[in-house]
Amino acid sequence: MIVCDNVVKIYKAHELEVFALQGLDLTIEKGELMAIIGSSGSGKSTLLNLLGGLERPSAGSLLVDGKNLLRMTEKELKLYKRLTVGFVWQNQGRNLIPYLTAQQNVELPMLIKGRAQSQKAKDLLKMVGLGHRLHNRLDQLSGGEQQRVAIAIALANDPPLLLADEPTGSVDSKTGDQLLNVFREINETLNTTIVIVTHDTQLMKKVDRVVSIRDGKTSSEMFRMQPHELEEQMREGMFTEETHMEYTVVDRAGRLQIPEQLLQTLGLQEDAQNRVQIEEEDGRIIIKPQHSVKKDA
Repeated sequence: MIVCDNVVKIYKAHELEVFALQGLDLTIEKGELMAIIGSSGSGKSTLLNLLGGLERPSAGSLLVDGKNLLRMTEKELKLYKRLTVGFVWQNQGRNLIPYLTAQQNVELPMLIKGRAQSQKAKDLLKMVGLGHRLHNRLDQLSGGEQQRVAIAIALANDPPLLLADEPTGSVDSKTGDQLLNVFREINETLNTTIVIVTHDTQLMKKVDRVVSIRDGKTSSEMFRMQPHELEEQMREGMFTEETHMEYTVVDRAGRLQIPEQLLQTLGLQEDAQNRVQIEEEDGRIIIKPQHSVKKDA
């Protein structure tokens, strides 16, 4: 569904250039339910904006459902945003029109496409658990219910890709858990590819894959463990609440980003230039810290 190949995004302000993405590589399969995490400024929201067609890459290749977003005309880009991708924002105000009912809000994207389909709007609202709220306006809905309406709106034109930017950020943990269940049902029922940017650790545990972005590049990936992998850990006496197996990503130049926790364990400084010794031993890569050299040395 998505292939990011050495994607670069540069923002220019006066004479300064800021690299939000620095050669990011990422592949997302059709029908995948996955999350993107990263600290503020890591590039995760920039990636979501690129996938949504809200911004264009500065360099590299970005393919979504076979469409090259770097080479699209403005007309093609508008059609892409209307038919290929649905977007759910953290702020429901960006998704909803307050003086319309829930059903009318869902019908609106259909009107823009051609004509409203009342039954389809009702079916989508039922799918997100709001079949009893069809004719309620926004001021009659809770924050979680408004976000469910926003999800139904994003699905109105049957997009193969659904993007969500911190969809649980403005609701409590119980409502957030319910919203995640809605995303999973959509993923399983419609086979919609879903990409969620989140800080919600509970949400991260329930998706198939978690991709961590750091300094504009893919840093690590966590994959949901299969039942036989969990059983194997239990047989080996490794009782843990973890549901995902984490892997550090090695880029095409052979570079990897060592997790912050491991840097601390090795006595290395994240904000310094460190020297380490790398050895191969019995099919394993061994990293041995030597000493640290300050950047200004």
